[in-house]
Amino acid sequence: MLEKVTHPAIHLIKALKKILKPLVKLLITNGITYPEFSDLLKELFVEVAETDFKLTGKQQTDSRINFLTGIHRKDVKRLRNRNSSEGHATETPSLGALLISRWLGDPNYCDDQGNPLALPRLIKKGGIKSFEGLVVSVNKDIRSRAILDEWLNMNIVYLDENECVCLNQNAFIPQHGYEEKVWFFGENLHDHIAASTHNLKGKQPLFLDRAVYYDQLSAKSVLELAEISEKLCMEVLIDINSRALALQNKDKQSQEVLHRMRLGLYFYEVADEDDNADADEQNKD
Repeated sequence: MLEKVTHPAIHLIKALKKILKPLVKLLITNGITYPEFSDLLKELFVEVAETDFKLTGKQQTDSRINFLTGIHRKDVKRLRNRNSSEGHATETPSLGALLISRWLGDPNYCDDQGNPLALPRLIKKGGIKSFEGLVVSVNKDIRSRAILDEWLNMNIVYLDENECVCLNQNAFIPQHGYEEKVWFFGENLHDHIAASTHNLKGKQPLFLDRAVYYDQLSAKSVLELAEISEKLCMEVLIDINSRALALQNKDKQSQEVLHRMRLGLYFYEVADEDDNADADEQNKD
């Protein structure tokens, strides 16, 4: 009698199914089909095996990548050649994200509590402590008026009674601009999954990866918790942003500025019946 063979990573596969479900919903919503996503996964399997699973002192081969990934050698060869010819584009945060970070972290542009100051529009009125001065401190090649007009239209800033530029506190979350949202989506989820993967491998020191979870709550209670969470999370982000900016300025004196960090905070709620449906599907496996 043949026994059913259990995959050694069965628990990881169940976790992956849960992780990938909202991603699949996003793909379908945006018209990205399974064949397209499958091709992308194949390319990534080859890329990761190529760069992250090299044997010390040995060159990576098509045969070894085929063994690691299960992808046919002809596809491995084709994808390796394509990746080496295309190179890798360097992605950077948007100018808007850099400006907001400085506005909330640089003592020139915020008060002692980390609240963004209302800034005179022009350098001739406020010197470096102006909106124009803020833009110049990050990028000298773009006119501050162009950014101001766009941000007024997107409700990221508003003008007070003195015609000073004021930052809306919810500017941490881009309300408009799909490309910017997608950029943050990729960066934030990548680092969260990378931190969790690091911890699953048992590497030390462990990265911070904690969450608070409660069910059997009313909609009113969830709303209260959401409001508290937003307030406390914003305080944490502003404090970390201010300290990180100060340390970055200090570290410019050093020759070894090779490290980066990211602190992420999120809040999510859903009706129990939606979660139970997902759980039922998981239990069928």
